[in-house]
Amino acid sequence: MTEQRNLDKVGKSARDLLKKRGVEATDIAELVYYLQHKYHEELEMDECLENVERVLSKREVHNAILTGVQLDLLAEEGKLMEPLQSIIDTDEGLYGVDEILAFSIVNLYGSIGFTNYGYIDKQKPGILEKLNDKSSGNCHTFLDDIVGAIAAVASSRLAHRNENVE
Repeated sequence: MTEQRNLDKVGKSARDLLKKRGVEATDIAELVYYLQHKYHEELEMDECLENVERVLSKREVHNAILTGVQLDLLAEEGKLMEPLQSIIDTDEGLYGVDEILAFSIVNLYGSIGFTNYGYIDKQKPGILEKLNDKSSGNCHTFLDDIVGAIAAVASSRLAHRNENVE
């Protein structure tokens, strides 16, 4: 019982952090729709949101959100050692640790998750474009990759479910 309460507390903290950073589950569902609407003519946003919610219930996802957002916040406050501070501040292209953290989420659904993640990370539609905007003054070096990974995995989950239904 205590373990379930702790999981609920961690999950709530992760969701609260997403909201605090301007990301709603519906924003992620829009990314899922973006990834899947070409393959499923009847796809509705409710189905996308349902898959996002299932992914957001995973402990691995909570841990990635908590860790990544904490690092982004520390970077915003200038509290990281150099050269890490500058690397995260500028979201340096060759850094890659932000993607590695996102891969902890992507691994939940195998190769289709990696394909979806790579695609959406390059395209940066919707909320990802907003999170990637450096002019906001906020650091989202980790968060943009985490949100993209959640969308990729929810999209993969949806694809797996539809494949098994048809």
